[in-house]
Amino acid sequence: MTLPTLEQIRSIGVIGAGTMGHGIAHVAALMGAQVHLYDAMRGAAQAGIAKIAKNLDRGIELGKLQQPARDAALARITAFDELASACAQVDCVIEAAPEQLDLKRDLFGSLDQIAPSHALLATNTSSLPISEIAKSLRDPSRFVGMHFFNPFM
Repeated sequence: MTLPTLEQIRSIGVIGAGTMGHGIAHVAALMGAQVHLYDAMRGAAQAGIAKIAKNLDRGIELGKLQQPARDAALARITAFDELASACAQVDCVIEAAPEQLDLKRDLFGSLDQIAPSHALLATNTSSLPISEIAKSLRDPSRFVGMHFFNPFM
């Protein structure tokens, strides 16, 4: 199996639409990726997109972003209520779920079955050992720790 290079990642599933998740989705969409935003809580992914829109509007007010870039970024983000739908056709999945080892292990066990075999699987954990999370995967070589810090403009 060959993992995608950074240049080959065109679509990203972001798991979790809270502060970190919607911030990661925001940055990924601005950089041109198609983003599938998922949260286990119904309606949270759509609420995450609303927060992204507000943050992008703030970027326009500050002169850091133009309206066409804002509109294009928002058009690249889709909210999903089902994990399987959100991750079935992506090149990379970035998890931004609460810092609970069992939760992350269960989530990556599911992602191992759902995400395409070529997809890079990333955790945004800031405190849990990634080697422990990776134990839930058949092929841990596709797994990486990728912690974002303040992913806003």
